[in-house]
Amino acid sequence: MIRAMGDPQAQEKHDPRVLALKAGLLAVWALVTFGVCWFARDLQFMMGPWPFGYWMAAQGSVLVFIGIVAFYAAAMKRLAPEDDEAPKATGIDV
Repeated sequence: MIRAMGDPQAQEKHDPRVLALKAGLLAVWALVTFGVCWFARDLQFMMGPWPFGYWMAAQGSVLVFIGIVAFYAAAMKRLAPEDDEAPKATGIDV
């Protein structure tokens, strides 16, 4: 017997602002991951002593991904402040 996990109407409870934020950040991720690599030969300017394509592959993409995670955490903290104040339903004190 398979039980549904969680609320069956959970899809209807998603905040459209959160979904738009996720879509935007996913687009930034895809642009950095695929766009920069695809057009690396056309992006022939220097970033310090290295070509931009090499710099993005070596460290720029990682820094952008860390920035995406930090921005998402800050935005979710601002969008859902009531989640922090909600009482715990588990009955376990942390």
